[in-house]
Amino acid sequence: MPCTIVLGAQWGDEGKGKIVDLLAAEHDWVVRYQGGPNAGHSVIYQGQTVVLHLVPSGILRPAVRCVIGNGVVVDPEALVGELAALARLGVSAEGRLLLSADAHVILPYHRAAEREREAGPAAVGTTQRGIGPAYEDKAARVGVRAGDLLDRAALEAGVAAVRARVAARLASSSDLPAVADVVARCLELGRQLAPHIGETRTPLWDALERGERVLLEGAQGTLLDLDHGTYPFVTSSSAAAGGGLTGSGIGPRRIDRVVGVAKAYATRVGLGPFPTELTGEMGDRIREEGAEYGATTGRPRRCGWLDAVALRYAARLNGLDELMVTKLDVLDGLDRIAVAVDYRGPDGKSTGFAPGARQLAACRPVYEWHEGWQASTRAARRWSDLPARARAYLARVAELAGVPVSRVSVGPEREATLAASL
Repeated sequence: MPCTIVLGAQWGDEGKGKIVDLLAAEHDWVVRYQGGPNAGHSVIYQGQTVVLHLVPSGILRPAVRCVIGNGVVVDPEALVGELAALARLGVSAEGRLLLSADAHVILPYHRAAEREREAGPAAVGTTQRGIGPAYEDKAARVGVRAGDLLDRAALEAGVAAVRARVAARLASSSDLPAVADVVARCLELGRQLAPHIGETRTPLWDALERGERVLLEGAQGTLLDLDHGTYPFVTSSSAAAGGGLTGSGIGPRRIDRVVGVAKAYATRVGLGPFPTELTGEMGDRIREEGAEYGATTGRPRRCGWLDAVALRYAARLNGLDELMVTKLDVLDGLDRIAVAVDYRGPDGKSTGFAPGARQLAACRPVYEWHEGWQASTRAARRWSDLPARARAYLARVAELAGVPVSRVSVGPEREATLAASL
């Protein structure tokens, strides 16, 4: 298996961190290919919950080398802090982490721009970490890249250009830090990150030619993809499988496995349509049972039933080879469980998944109901350990998605995972 992509098949927060951590044991390299510190991949390591925002989840496997690819936007302050936190846990990134010199940098100006936007009528519910404005400057060809942190002249010109661009969009720019102050701090952060910054495509190409195994780690989820998600309530990067290629520099013929990760139910953070959302007692129950609060922001997640219409869309869009289902245990105590199997439009006719926010908001889900298993799955380590109704539920999810379920997670720990027999 030369190259595997692991991505979210829902609205993010599917448990990709744990899955990447597990699969990293079978790989030599793990590459983050898009997004930024708005991601929060949680992994249980030595009994502690470690939340990774920029560093690939494979860093917790000592033999694995990690890459932050060119498609990521990097807050250097956040990255330095994350590396320091890992070092305190005894996890060293020295000689193991590469940061693409072409990855764009998030500056304080970007965070200021996003805070003002999210306070107005154009809010989409972002994490306000400056992700969107940084990607905007990248597209406008005025952004600062990680390699510029090592070049004072390039950095000064880039920071000045970004400040001017942001200042022109803000109601008031009086609170923006001076160019000289931002440059000075960036140079210091660049000095600390210098051992990691460099060209990342060639090492990956060389690794693949040596027969080494590479895993591409996506952030957010397919339904938040800039092109294929619920626009405009989307992230600012390509969270689908195609982003793995452009965000790493690896060609499509190298990819031989695409893994989708989905919860046994559905969640969404921020604004935007969510057809299966549960706003009453059941939604609250799932939120508390699943500890559905953002790893990055702490915001409560909106919770709902599994949406098989959206899941089938994600499976076809990404060409999924297999599906890994997480948090099955959250449904353990329910007597009835619903799955959305169709939508009805305003005219009452059946409709497929419509990624545009206006179209999706007008759809209503059609549910198929399943009897709950009402027994704990937390101790299950083999397929046969699961209650019969839980196995039947997973089989139906695989059928509706059109993709086999290969693994099931019944808890946050590494060992709380089992292979599916479907």
